[in-house]
Parts: sequence; C-alpha cells; structure tokens
Amino acid sequence: MRKIKFGIFGLGRGSSFYNSILVNDGDIVAVCDRDEAKLAAAKTAIGEDVATYTDFDAFIAHEGLEAVFLCNFFHEHTPYAIKALERNIHVLSECTSNGTMAEGVALIRAAEKSQAIYMLAENYPFMKFNQEMYRVYRGGTLGKALFAEGEYNHPLDPADTKSIKKYRPYSKHWRNYLPRTYYITHSLAPLMYITGATPVRVTAMPVFCPDYPSDTLMGLAVGDRSAIITCLNDDDSVFRVTGCAAYGAHGNSYRLCCVKGQIENLRGTDGKVMLRYNKWNIPEGKEANNFYMPEWPESEREAIEKAGHGGGDYFVIKEFFNCIRECRRPVFDEYFATTAASVGILSHRSLLERGVPYDIPDFHREEDRKKYENDTISPFYGSDGTEPTIPCCSHPGYMASQEEIDYYNSIIEE
Repeated sequence: MRKIKFGIFGLGRGSSFYNSILVNDGDIVAVCDRDEAKLAAAKTAIGEDVATYTDFDAFIAHEGLEAVFLCNFFHEHTPYAIKALERNIHVLSECTSNGTMAEGVALIRAAEKSQAIYMLAENYPFMKFNQEMYRVYRGGTLGKALFAEGEYNHPLDPADTKSIKKYRPYSKHWRNYLPRTYYITHSLAPLMYITGATPVRVTAMPVFCPDYPSDTLMGLAVGDRSAIITCLNDDDSVFRVTGCAAYGAHGNSYRLCCVKGQIENLRGTDGKVMLRYNKWNIPEGKEANNFYMPEWPESEREAIEKAGHGGGDYFVIKEFFNCIRECRRPVFDEYFATTAASVGILSHRSLLERGVPYDIPDFHREEDRKKYENDTISPFYGSDGTEPTIPCCSHPGYMASQEEIDYYNSIIEE
C-alpha cells in the first residue's frame, strides 16, 4: 500500500494521532508547532528524520508533502486550510471547518478550485455503536428516519486544576468564550452520516445555569450548560442535538426513530445497542427487541482499541488516506463540514434571539455564498487581539464571579 507523506500542524491534539497514522501507512514527514518542546517530543516519538517547523508557510512548502492535518485552535483552521488547498495539498481538519460564515464561503471556493481533497476529521460517526447504527439503518429494515437525537455531554470536574490549566491556559482562550452551539459536530455529524439527511433550518434554546461556584471549566464568559438545537432537514426529518453539553452524567448518546422501529446506543453501557421493531415489522432473523454489543473486525481490533475516542481516531485517518489513494470524495467533505459549522454558528444566533429560526445556507449555491461572504461575526478574541463581535452566552454580558476568576487565575499562574 502506498504511503501518504503527511504533515501535522498543532501537536497538542495532533500528537495523539501518531499511532493511527503510522498503522494506516502514513509517513509523517513534517510537523509544525510554535512550542519547541513539542517539536522535540515529536522527534522522539516519530524519529529523528521528521522535519520540524514553527512557521506554517515553511511547513507546507516541505518537499513532497501530500497532505496536512490541521490540529490548531478550534476556530482557526480556515486560513491554513486555504493555504494548503491552494498548493493542492490534501487537508484533514480537526473539529470544525470554519469559525465564521465568511470563512465557510472562502473555504468552499478554495476547495472547488483545488485539485486536493478536503475532509473534516469528525471522529464520533466512527464510534462502534454509530457504525453499527449506520449499518442497520442503511440495511433498510427500519425504513425512513423521521426523528433523531444526538447528545454530546462532557461535564468536567471543576476541581481538576490540571485540565483547567491545560485546556484554558489564558483568560482570552477560545474555550472561555465557546458558545454551547459551536462545538456541534460530535452531536450532529453522526446523525447526518447515518441518515444522509442535511439540516436546512434550525432553532435553539439555552440551558442557562451559572450557579455553581468555581465551575470554571464551563468558560469564564459562558453560563450556559447546553443548547437544545432542533434541525429541520432536507428530507423532512427532524434532529434534536445538544452541541456540547455539560449536564447530567458524561456520555454520548444517539437515537434514530424510523417508520418501522428504532435504534440507539444505551447510556451507561459502554456502547451497547438497542434495536427495536414494531411487532408487525419484525424482519426475519430478528426479535422485536434486540440488545447487543457490536464488535470490531478482528483484523483491526488492536489498532482500533489503541486509538482515541472509541476507535474513531483510527477510522478518521483510515478514511482520509483511502480517499486520497482511491481519488474519491470524502463523506465529510467541505460541504458537509461547512453545513455542520453553519448549524453551530446560526443556532447560536437563534439562541440569542430566544429561538428565532435560521435557514442553513447551501454553499453549493452562489446566491447563498453571496449572502454570507462578508459575515465575520465571531464570539472569540482574534489572534491579533480583536474583540468578539457577538455575545458567547445566552445572557449577554455574563461573566464568572470574581471568586471564580480569582480561582481560575490562581490555577493558570501556578
């Protein structure tokens, strides 16, 4: 199998993919990060031959580089993706494709001109139970999906000072200003992947609850614990998703309700699936109620189980490399990616307006691109220090208490 000459930009998250890249016949020829210690660690982990860079432009000019993995800050991928695409370098983008609507338009235009492929590195559709839900749904025994739910619930321990310092290392860090709708792909993308449906209209409501002292892992300026987002889709089905939630117990759950039955992963079972049929729609070889644990292919089990996010990280790399080798378009292409990002961005505007619906643009259409090509509204501080241009919380002006701010500052100053 032909090795892919691969580069990684951002070695915080990027370093967790080393093994998945190597076992999928990737050749990591260059890495880029502003932290010299991470670059040194990369040489130890990968080998002394790997080229190291602190400048992105020099990094993508590395001789023979075929593809890059963007693992930099959550909302800052677009300019780097465009630079790579302009050089016909394949792009794998980790987490969200664009931080503003205008960036989504610019990314689409760059990808359409490029000879390279773009893929969103969304790993949750590749979790074991979601792959099983895909297999069963696409098998046809459930009939058309009518309603589906996706929940990414990630509360964190406010006493976990190590994580606070790691994930929010300074006060204007993006996680301190992250609206609950923006981190959308882990709850939404599996449903889009399984059903093939695309959101066309959204509305959202906040779950505002800032009342717990020192709960700084929510973000200094974010008092919302979740956003409840409703999506009307192009096939008349409806999704209800959370964005990134911080309530109840940690976990990820997905449910498809179809014409003939339903399938879901059961909370608290580490991936067990419940598949149920109406008694008049039970297919041959099935029971009305089926409870089981899906299994990985034996030939890949060891590599999958070593990867992060329930094996999802392994499959992201495998799919990206296969798309390059087979010259085929990824499912999670630039249109999929910018649609998901648009749901996150426009749901937040709905939330701020107490549920006003927003239509999701179709960036295949130039008239939809024109509408958003100058829309640079952002809840984040820019890397150049520019101020946010939209509130990040459903209660504009909310900020953590002075006690919480002092606690946070004491942690990051350690």
